[in-house]
Amino acid sequence: MAAVDTRQAERDTARRRTHLGSWGFVAPAMVVVLGLSVFPAVWAFVLSLQEWNGFSDAVPVGLDNYRAMIDDVDLGAAVVHTVVYTALFVPLSVFLGLGLAIALNRKVVLVGIYRTLIFLPFVASAAATGILTTYLFNPQFGLVNNLLRVLGMPQQGWLENPSQAMVVITIMSLWSQAAFTTVIYLAALQDVPAELVEAARIDGANRWQAFWHVTFPQVAPVTVFVTIWQTIGAIQLFDLVYTTTRGGPLGSTKTIVYYLWSKAFKDLEFGYASAVAYGLFAVTLLITIAVTLFSRRSKVSAF
Repeated sequence: MAAVDTRQAERDTARRRTHLGSWGFVAPAMVVVLGLSVFPAVWAFVLSLQEWNGFSDAVPVGLDNYRAMIDDVDLGAAVVHTVVYTALFVPLSVFLGLGLAIALNRKVVLVGIYRTLIFLPFVASAAATGILTTYLFNPQFGLVNNLLRVLGMPQQGWLENPSQAMVVITIMSLWSQAAFTTVIYLAALQDVPAELVEAARIDGANRWQAFWHVTFPQVAPVTVFVTIWQTIGAIQLFDLVYTTTRGGPLGSTKTIVYYLWSKAFKDLEFGYASAVAYGLFAVTLLITIAVTLFSRRSKVSAF
């Protein structure tokens, strides 16, 4: 009996050592994750309940920063600009990515090169994309206006026109971000069993019917994912605006995140900027939950 107890104690000791060793490997990464995500998030929430300019002592103001957001006209304008950009960018990026994925999911000569070229803009830096945007759409010496001049068509203001600037931002965002949805859709299309499509074609379905009734339902979960992902990215648009228009002309491209950055690092209203950040987080969370629930209900009703 004593020998059995001794062996059990040895096994328990070995198990504890294994657990401690595992935690020893995981702990450094966990500390980094907590330090770079959880702690700043908690600190930002505490800061959103205060008034602080980064130098003087913070003054507790409770929920005043959140109440001020309701009557903030500039924030309201930034919300409208962000909603317009999201409404333009998300559907176009999803459909464009799906179309490119379908085109690349074929046995075409040099298809590997085409896939690489389409993905290259995604890895380009925001600074490079901004420089390219300025080069293409500058009203004075931009390539697009030069092309319009050659064709005898009227030149446009583009980045200097309040009604056109956000459209240009959307076009360049599609150029750099549609590659992401293309790669995701391409992987999903390659996982669709070829037997299902062949069976539909044998039953008399044409290409469109086979795609809509067989292929698309198979990639529906991917559509939900890329829609949520691109929506979150659209709501958080900042880098392309910062490198091109800086919120202009006349504030027509000032998005929520750019407004947040301006409040924090130009006006030094860190407490109010933190409140705006948490408001943006709440909206993003609600949108993600809504899209997920809608997709689940649609899937249930389909069955």
